[in-house]
Order: sequence, then structure tokens, then C-alpha cells
Amino acid sequence: MFFDKPIHDLTFNDVVQFCRRQLPEGKQLDYKYMLPKNHEKFAKTIASFANSMGGTIIVGVQDDKNDKPRPPFLGIAYHEKIRNSIEDIIQVYIDPIVFVDINICVNERGDRMFIVINIPQSNLTPHLVGKSKRAYIRTGQSSRPEAIVHPEKLPWLLDHRRKSERLRHILYDKAESHFDNYLKIMNLSADGQTVCALSITPLYPEEPLTDYKALPQIIKASSARAPYGVMADPEFPLQPVQDGAAVISNKRGIYRMTEFNAYGLVMSKQIITQEEIVNGHAAKTIRLERLAQTLTLFLLTARKFLTRLSFGGPLYFRFKINNTRALRALLGATQATVLEDYLRMDRNLSLAELDSKLPIILEDILHEAAWSLGLQVDESEIKTLLNSYLAEAQ
Repeated sequence: MFFDKPIHDLTFNDVVQFCRRQLPEGKQLDYKYMLPKNHEKFAKTIASFANSMGGTIIVGVQDDKNDKPRPPFLGIAYHEKIRNSIEDIIQVYIDPIVFVDINICVNERGDRMFIVINIPQSNLTPHLVGKSKRAYIRTGQSSRPEAIVHPEKLPWLLDHRRKSERLRHILYDKAESHFDNYLKIMNLSADGQTVCALSITPLYPEEPLTDYKALPQIIKASSARAPYGVMADPEFPLQPVQDGAAVISNKRGIYRMTEFNAYGLVMSKQIITQEEIVNGHAAKTIRLERLAQTLTLFLLTARKFLTRLSFGGPLYFRFKINNTRALRALLGATQATVLEDYLRMDRNLSLAELDSKLPIILEDILHEAAWSLGLQVDESEIKTLLNSYLAEAQ
């Protein structure tokens, strides 16, 4: 995503302002003045984005010799069936078809338009084009923006995805270890403690999405806050790590590390249990209200961070809590003893879903967490709780 708002909220003027930024075409961005008459060539561009890191095509913009938008930015004549034409091209020329987001941005007079097409990084690769069934990848080179992958080399494309999956695991494991390492440095230990780990990362990371030196400002702008807490508190100094940075807070004796990586990973880990008097006895407890607050701030922060990295591909989300057996789980007056040793939930998400369906995503995750912790609570109670937390957050 190259814009500061969801694609379906973009206006004609938003595209004009974007073009004035003079971003050149590259591995994730392409300008076209008109919808090409060669439909297979247009399909090749779409498929190459899907086979690579995803990207955005803006139709209605001429580019100069440096592949930058060339003014004036007037768009093209309005055509009410342009969306159907693009969808037909995808269905006819690309196999399997690529699912894209299309927004027709019309000017105030209703006679000119830009077409913004967002192509997510796909998990159905390789997408083949035309009768010859060729696969293409996006190179980012102006002289050859798409490169053909010959049929005998298609296993390379599949292996490329497997390498990305291995990179994702490496990024995750390294981020997980940083929290434990910090506690050891502080002569503390998470052994026997109940730790909640939330993470979100590109499903197929390939290369850094930003320079690590730009992370401090991006993190500061991404941190979600509410009266009940801050996810990555700017009051605490950043701790540099390889390709990333972490914010470590210890307010009121609660240790939390939130790490941000240039490849797009966000991870937050903290010890979440505390001693409370339950039914007249001291017990280690886990409160769903606090989980809801942490989850809300985390996903809001991740959404802001990934938006600023302009990443529009599929995301991998994980919610994990260890050492849960025999804890007292509480939600208001409702309580239960946890039988599970640990909880783990995984979801494939997208930035578009985090923009348009965040309340639903939160409700789904939190209700499953409550059930897994032994709490039988009404979905409406979860919804009311989360709506109040979302309303307070920014």
C-alpha cells in the first residue's frame, strides 16, 4: 500500500497528490496511461506482481524517462465498465486467477478517472499467463519490469516461496529469543511464567521493506495508545537489534517487549499473570480484559506499521500463551480453571482485512481464547468489551 488510507477510500485528488510525490515505478509500483490494448501484456504485469511481492498499478498516469509520474495529472476519460474489463482480463488470461482490489477514482465533474489496482502477494503461485502458460515475476528494472520464468524453472518459483517461509521462521525465532535474553540480562527469568506472544509478519517475506535506520520514526508514528495502555511506549528508549528495533517497557513491574523488523514483523511479548485473591484464596490469574486490551493495541499498532511500510500482501498472525494449566481465568465475575497447557492460534490475514474487519477479527480471536481458557461467555459480551477498547484507542 502506497497510500495512507484503504484503497476503497481513495479519491481522485488522493491520486493526484500521490503522483506529485514523484515516486518512480519499481518492484511494487507501475503506472499506465491507458488500459493496454494488449490484454495479455496487462495480465502479465498483474501476474508478475502476484508471483513476487505484490504491488499497485495506477491507470491514468503517464511516466517520464525516469519512470516517474509526468504532469499534468488529469486521469483518463470516465468509462463505467472499466472494472468489468479488468476483471475479464484477469479471468481470461491468468491461471489461477488473481484476486485484486480495484478502486475507480472519479473527479468531481464525473468525466475523468484514475484506476488504482492493488495486487496482493499471492499464496497460489505460480500464476500462469496466456495460452503459452508462462509465469512472470516483477524485477523492478525499468528496462525489463517483468521477467519470464521458463516452465522448467517453475520449481524455482515454488522454492522461492519455501525460502521465504524459512526466512519468516528465522525472523520469528530471533524476535522470540530477544525477550528471554533481556530478562536474563536483568537477572530475571520467564521460566514457569505465563508469557503471551503476539506476532504478525508477511506470509512470504523476501527483502527489507524499509531501511532499518528509518524504523525509529515509523515505530513512533505506529504506536497505538489508549487510557488503558500503550503498545510501544515512546517514553522508553529503542533497543537496536539486527534489521529492527525493540521497545522494552517495565511499568508497574510488567515487562513487555515490542519488536519491529524491517522485513515487516511485529512481535509483542509480556508476562501476563498476576496474583489475586479469588474465592478467598491467592491464585495466579489471567484476565481476559487485559488480553483484550493487549490484543487491541497490538493489532492497531501492526496495522499502522505495515501501512507505513506500504505492504499489501498476505500476513501471518500468531497468538500464543504458554504455561496456562491450573491458572484462574477471569472475565468480570465469570471464572474458570484452565486445563490447557498452552494456547496457540494462527490466522492468515491481510492489511485490507485489518482496515475493514478489525472488530470482527478481534471478536473471533478473543472468543476462541476465552473458550480455550475454559470461559463460557456470550459473544455479545466480548463484542461490547472490544468495542469500548477500540473506541478509546488511537
